[in-house]
This record gives sequence, structure tokens and C-alpha cells, in this order.
Amino acid sequence: MTEFTPQDLDFMRRRGSDPAIVEHQLECFCKGFDFANLDRAATLDDGILRLDSDVVEELCEDYPHLLAGKKVLKFVPASGAASRMFKELYSYLSDDAPATQQKALDFLDKLPKFPFYEALSDALAKDGHDMAAEIQARNYKLIIRYLLEPEGLNYGNQPKGLLLFHRYPDKIRTAVEEHLVEAALYACNDGECHLHFTVSPQHQAGFEALLAKMVPLYEQQYGVKYHIDFSIQDPATDTVAAELDNSPFRDENGNLLFRPAGHGALIHNMDKLDADLVFVKNIDNVITEERVGPTVRYKKALAAHLLQLQARTFQYLRLLEAGEVDDMTLCEILDFAETDLMISLGEDVTREMLYEKLNRPIRLCGMVKNEGEPGGGPFWVTNAEGETSLQIVESSQIDKKNPAQMDIMTHATHFNPVDMVCGLKDYNGHRFDLARYVDPDTGFISSKSYGDRTLKALELPGLWNGAMSRWITIFVEVPIETFNPVKTVFDLLRR
Repeated sequence: MTEFTPQDLDFMRRRGSDPAIVEHQLECFCKGFDFANLDRAATLDDGILRLDSDVVEELCEDYPHLLAGKKVLKFVPASGAASRMFKELYSYLSDDAPATQQKALDFLDKLPKFPFYEALSDALAKDGHDMAAEIQARNYKLIIRYLLEPEGLNYGNQPKGLLLFHRYPDKIRTAVEEHLVEAALYACNDGECHLHFTVSPQHQAGFEALLAKMVPLYEQQYGVKYHIDFSIQDPATDTVAAELDNSPFRDENGNLLFRPAGHGALIHNMDKLDADLVFVKNIDNVITEERVGPTVRYKKALAAHLLQLQARTFQYLRLLEAGEVDDMTLCEILDFAETDLMISLGEDVTREMLYEKLNRPIRLCGMVKNEGEPGGGPFWVTNAEGETSLQIVESSQIDKKNPAQMDIMTHATHFNPVDMVCGLKDYNGHRFDLARYVDPDTGFISSKSYGDRTLKALELPGLWNGAMSRWITIFVEVPIETFNPVKTVFDLLRR
């Protein structure tokens, strides 16, 4: 057990950290995290539902009626920096190796096609540089510095949401604007569109300035009213860092060092949302408006399917609560739980256990056929209590030295594009306490640096991994056309 000093306890109190949780985090460094225990890959007809086209159309038609009296919200994690998009260009600035030079030349060859081309030209012109002349003179590093660094567009230090993402014949849109468009098309009820962006404190003003300028235009274009708010990752969710010997890492002032705990900490941001239906989608997974049709259709279908399942679940929960479940009804509920909600119940299920299994937050997760894109995958996973459930598992959670586990991994047919619809309220209309449904024994330990010192960093369970591991989880196949992430700058050319 770690002996915290009075200075430690005062420091934790002032930053909102719970000493008991910090102690648990330090224990995690010592014992590590167990790998996920894969039972089998989730596949079509065994954990992944495929909706026929006529069913999709019926669900889309029912969607507006199912929304009656419900508040819909779109939740967009948007604090991620864009710096990783430009990794290869940063390498070129510091290294003239042939491989990095070729990537830079590929980028410059395609430069006029990028949505930020005109803005970059203007940034150069302000300082007396002509884009064409600088290219002719092979001043490539100058151009790339003006793209990435504060003297120019400063894209290397901006969040993805504020970058120019898509070029249209008459306009250029940022990722944030594309989320406004999507919200108007599927996350809207009675003309009201609610969006919540998680942002970094230093960038919130930039988001607010952009939205203040653009929201009136989109409200007029789509005939809606936007309600937009922000939150930051609570510093109280930061995790303590450790030395290589697993003792607490201290900064130059002798204080415990805390670091952001990864996107899993955003479950606390979600926990504060007051909405019946919440769409979750990453900031960089947006598509141009002329191709957004499949996305809109399947978002509506997933949401309608969730609302139908939720309504029936609520009906059964009320019967269970009232004690009005005979043997025939019990069999009906058991079949619904296993077949429709994909809950593995096991043997000797009591009415009390069934009530507990059904009375949980619910999420429908779109899953895309695996075509080589990065991302976690859908699996049946068995936990320490011997319970098997559907989970999204990252490759880092799988024991690569275990041939049986690797064999299961290779049989995965789909991956997770982060395409979720969530129900956050119970059958009495009260918000679930989402912290109760997190698996605290899931997480990641990585090596980081602090100045010239190496440390161990702890990430909390991922938002769609351990942070939602105890939710009712249903996987639905969605078309690849609904997935358009931007991981590198070249992905901006994928339209």
C-alpha cells in the first residue's frame, strides 16, 4: 500500500482526485491488466445482426414516430489533436531520408486538391511568399512549415474539428460543420438539434468562434434550431503516473504527476448528458453531403431499432418489478433477452437476475466488414465471473502469444468504426449512473516521457471498450460507405 504524504493528500484534494482511486491505479501498474478472454469472434448470425433493406426502410419510416417526446443528442469526442495526421510531414521536416522525402513530394504533388490549399496560399502570401514560386524553387519545407506551424495555419497544433476537411464547388467545410449537417439530417426532433462536443480547454474558444459564425447559416439552410454545448475531460479523471519500478512518479516540485486518462474518461462527460437517445461519432468520421445518404439511413435505422427494443425491455421490466410474470411470460422474456438483446444468460436464471440484466444502459453499435481499416473488433468475451457477453476489443487487449486467442482474432469478420446509438435512461425516465457499468479492471499501460525522464502511463478503459462493458450491447452490420475516417492528411482526399 502506498504511503501518501500530507502534501500528496492536499494536492489530490485540490485537483479533485480520490486517494483510494489513485491507490488502485498504482496497484494496476504492479499487477498489470489481464488480456481479454476471447470466446469467439462475433459474426453474422452469431452476435452481429444484418438488417434487410426493407427492414431498414421500415425502421426509417418509424423513426420520427418513435422519437415522440424524446430528446435526441449527438455526442462528438472532438478534443483529439490533428498532429498525428501530419506525422509523415513532421518526419520530413526533421529528416531528409528518401522515404520521408517521397511522402512529402506525394503531398506537394496533390496539394492543390486539398481543402486547405487556398488558405495555405494566403498564409504564405501574407509574408510575401508565392506558392507557385516556392514550389518552383523547391522550398518544400517552407510550405510544410506554413501548414503545420504557428507562422502559418498552425494545423499541427489544432484539433481535427477546426481543420478544413471537405471541398465543395462553392464552399469548404470543417469537420464540425459536417457534424452540424448530419445532426440536422438524423439527430433532430421537432426541429431541435442538440450537439455536445468534448474539447480541450485551449481550443474551446476556437470552436465557439467557428460555430457562432456558421450556425446561423446552417439553421437557415436546414430549418432547424441548434443547441450546442461543450465539456472538457475532467482533470479529476486523470490517472497518476508511475516510475519504471511502479512507485509514484513525481515532478520537479515533488508533486504526484497526473496525466489525461484517454477517451475512456469521457464516460464521465456522457454521464452528465440529459437526453433519451444519444448518437456517438468521432469528429473525423464525416463524409461529404452528396454521399451522406447511407449514413443518414442507417443512423435512423439503428436508432429506431434501439427505441423499439428499449420499449419492449421497459415493458418487461415493469412486469418484473410488479411481480406479474408467470412461467409463460418468463420464457418470453428470456427468449427476448437472448435473441434480441444478445444477452447470454446461462442456467438457472431467477427473476431478480433477469431484472438486473435488463435494467442497464443499452447501445447499438454499427459494425463494418473488415477491409483492412484499423480499429477494434466485435467479440464474445468471457469475464472473470465466467459470464460471456458481446464486447468491442482492441488488438492490444489480445494475448499475441496465445495461439488459440490469435486464431479467434483472425476469424473476426468486422471492425468497430465508432458508430453508436445509446439509450441512457431507465424505464422510469431516470438517467443511469454510467460509472456503475465500467469495468475497472480493463485498461492500458504505456511508456511515455516527462522531459528527459521515462514514465509509465495508465489509460482508463476505452469509451467503447471497458467503459461500456456492462451495457446491453447489440452489434448491427452497417455499410462501409458510412465510414470515412481521417487518420492521415491523405485521407482528406477520400471523398
